[in-house]
Amino acid sequence: MGVAEEISVEVAAVELEDLYEAVLQGSDIRAFLDELVARTATDLTGEAVLCGITLLRPKRAVTVACSEARVRDLDERQYGAGEGPCLTSAESGQVEYIRDVRSERRWPAYIGAISSTATRSVLAVPFPLEGESSAALNLYADVPEAFDDAAVESARFHAVSTSRALRLALRIASLTDARDDLAAALMGRTSIDIAVGIIMGENRCDQDAAVEIMRRASNARQMKLRDVAAAVIATVSTAGTRTHFEP
Repeated sequence: MGVAEEISVEVAAVELEDLYEAVLQGSDIRAFLDELVARTATDLTGEAVLCGITLLRPKRAVTVACSEARVRDLDERQYGAGEGPCLTSAESGQVEYIRDVRSERRWPAYIGAISSTATRSVLAVPFPLEGESSAALNLYADVPEAFDDAAVESARFHAVSTSRALRLALRIASLTDARDDLAAALMGRTSIDIAVGIIMGENRCDQDAAVEIMRRASNARQMKLRDVAAAVIATVSTAGTRTHFEP
């Protein structure tokens, strides 16, 4: 094993240990990813660089981490253009490097979108992921040719070494989102059931009739059923609703 590979393994071990600690402490996984790219921006080059991670899914691209807010704006310009080094890198699995924005001829829509910014060079390095998703590590600098061969190679090793931590973090974030979606669905269902009960009591009707009343109100007001339910509940209580899963 070469020196670079040894460093890669050590970095991977540190990142995974930090992620496990974040999970055990109940920390925000996205905050961990932001910290990961902030470290990357500091470690990979002596130049002042910005760093982010683009996650490319079948239907859309999204920035899942950034070292500074400006990164998100630069990424969004790329997504809006529908082309650029980060998207290409995530799709192809190859390193893409814009040495100088002012002389770059590839991705004309993207170059036009960032020409008004201070960014002069962009480096995109793919993350090895599994499944339908792909990702790229994005590095932006305000000087041309900010990344020499050593920096490019270091970025490649960094992406490989931290890919396990990224895969685990994305998986945890996905499970968290699914949990939150389920909680929202349960809350909506609980609100609807309570509202149906209120309507049944006020109108002395059966459950089917109460549901039909809510559906008509939903259509007439162009509101979601759960919002109609919340409005009904608000007429008799200001305490809100809770599911039996809550403490």
